[in-house]
Amino acid sequence: MNAVIQRVSRASVDVEGQVVGRIGAGLLVLVGVAKGDDERDLQYLVEKLQSLRIFGDDQGKMNRTLTEVGGALLVVSQFTLLGDTSKGRRPGFDLAAPPDEARVWYEQVVSRLRACGLAVETGVFGAHMRVDLLNDGPVTFLLDSRRRSGEPALKS
Repeated sequence: MNAVIQRVSRASVDVEGQVVGRIGAGLLVLVGVAKGDDERDLQYLVEKLQSLRIFGDDQGKMNRTLTEVGGALLVVSQFTLLGDTSKGRRPGFDLAAPPDEARVWYEQVVSRLRACGLAVETGVFGAHMRVDLLNDGPVTFLLDSRRRSGEPALKS
């Protein structure tokens, strides 16, 4: 699984003019599911999102977790994170999981985060969405679950 994690002051997602998910301070997480992702990838992503210390402490150092600051998550599926732009001018999506498989893993991410007691809002899987955010910092991280312990990154 690939994710773009952005610390935000606020974020929302709308589908066809209707807001379907909205948070205040917290994390906007764009999630792309790759072919071959499994339970280890899911667990890695969920644990990282719970434990990343990317919120400021009293000295302004990134030392607090989402839970410690009382933040929320807006989790949005985004298969284009698996797009390969290394050849030609049009991205290839051979690395992305098929939609039916990706939906199951995406829903598992959301479910596991909620089971941890985190406030989680979502977009609509497979829909054309408009995401609005106010990045705080800016603070943005890229996460690739295949690099969890020195494993090679995805290759086409």
